[in-house]
Amino acid sequence: MEFTNERTWLSAVETGTQEEFHSRYEIAVYKVRERFGETHPIHIGERAVRGRATFEDRSPGDRRVLLGRFQAGTADHAKRAIRAAREAFPGWANADYMDRVRVMLRAADLMSNEKWELAALMSFENGKNRHEAVADADEAIDFLRYYAQQVVDHAGFDAEMGRSVKDERTRSVLRPYGVWAVISPFNFPLAIAAGMTVGALIAGNTAVLKPASDTPFVALRMYEILREAGLPPGVLNYVTGGGSTVGRTLVGSDDVEGLAFTGSKDVGLAAFAAFAAKRPRPIVTEMGGKNPTIVTESADLDAAAEGVMRAAFGFGGQKCSATSRVLVDRRVQAEFTDLLVDRTDQIVIGPPHEREVFLGPVVNADAYGKFKRLVGLARRSGKIRTGGSVRTDGILAHGYYAEPTVVERLPANHRIVREELFLPILAVLPYRTFDEALRAANDTEYGLCAGIFSEEEDEVESFFARIEAGVAYANRRQGSTTGAMVGCQPFGGWKMSSVTFRGAGGPYYLPQFLREQARTHYV
Repeated sequence: MEFTNERTWLSAVETGTQEEFHSRYEIAVYKVRERFGETHPIHIGERAVRGRATFEDRSPGDRRVLLGRFQAGTADHAKRAIRAAREAFPGWANADYMDRVRVMLRAADLMSNEKWELAALMSFENGKNRHEAVADADEAIDFLRYYAQQVVDHAGFDAEMGRSVKDERTRSVLRPYGVWAVISPFNFPLAIAAGMTVGALIAGNTAVLKPASDTPFVALRMYEILREAGLPPGVLNYVTGGGSTVGRTLVGSDDVEGLAFTGSKDVGLAAFAAFAAKRPRPIVTEMGGKNPTIVTESADLDAAAEGVMRAAFGFGGQKCSATSRVLVDRRVQAEFTDLLVDRTDQIVIGPPHEREVFLGPVVNADAYGKFKRLVGLARRSGKIRTGGSVRTDGILAHGYYAEPTVVERLPANHRIVREELFLPILAVLPYRTFDEALRAANDTEYGLCAGIFSEEEDEVESFFARIEAGVAYANRRQGSTTGAMVGCQPFGGWKMSSVTFRGAGGPYYLPQFLREQARTHYV
């Protein structure tokens, strides 16, 4: 077997089949509506469990659209799911590693066949446009296949070692821990959920998945696909509900051996402290970023403006990899900012499943309210060059639509400059010297992604050598800090952006879900 990326849109461009891409997505938009409005259970072991309380999953692009009702899971549901995962662990852990590989490859094929429906559902559920939603599905498929390839390439992580005496035979074997809690975010509801879940499962662990309450439907489809691919009952359990109930129970359980979490820094640090309070246990986390892009005097300003626009405003800045600060040489600041504003003004805002739309809604009422508060602060402290309003015209009145916003003249210590916002707000900050730009880029508690635009090779090399970020790009027009691809750019951060510092989709990710055992046999 040999891993290759799914690359749906790129392949369509290379083969001239863009119209087929759009047609298949649009057919899927109508198809997924057939399941809207149903009430969905929790899945524990072999049982579909329904409780007394449910919550509604409505589309942020049109709040009149009810996608479904999901169980408001309780602490008891979480405990039962942990118990089911513990019972399933011995059989799954001791299965031949190729049996686990085959399940994941079948799931990848099933997901590939259903990618259009998964993408269309995602557009309704979290507001991604069709290109980003298909790319999210592609990434999930890539995780399944890449991690399967990693297990095969490493022979199940079983390696022969040296000998201290001639009649000694020693092997290093990586073994699973047990039950993992997987807490996944709304912004990549399939890709990140799949990456963390598959990382745990293909290593021989079992898991309880708690998806974000804004995106339970896409996560449910992932669970159903894995079961359809042959995953035994109890190996993966799906429990919806709040972080204060289900999430807290998972993190606090002595029977959970590992935690995989993607979300905010504050929630991640609290989970880390609680999970590690009693005993050492493995934790795999990604906790956000405040990602800079540096634009130098020598930069191709046209490429820089496009790359920054795409990275800042793709999916409304609701990515931990989004560019939220752009540091611009004063000598080109005016020209660059004019180009950036011009490109930003061309962004089409609207219902995310429509073909020409680049920017859909923010994910929920909290994000919508936060946007309005922050642009108020931006007006008082700086200068808004474009954007700064919510959109309520026509059908947009029924969703959470916020304009992409470019802000200048903010103080260096302003919260818009310092905090991760997860919103379509970009701060433009001037600098005088390249050293000053690098210091400013690194002057953050986060260290996830960073970018530079420069035609001077020594500046690019200095940037790579000195930037404090786990993912760094130079002259990337398609997204100055965004767009990591499985098997190409391992995705993980430094500093407060991570705990374990091993990138998803890279060669060192899976061993985080395993512990080493040295086996010595005298013959």
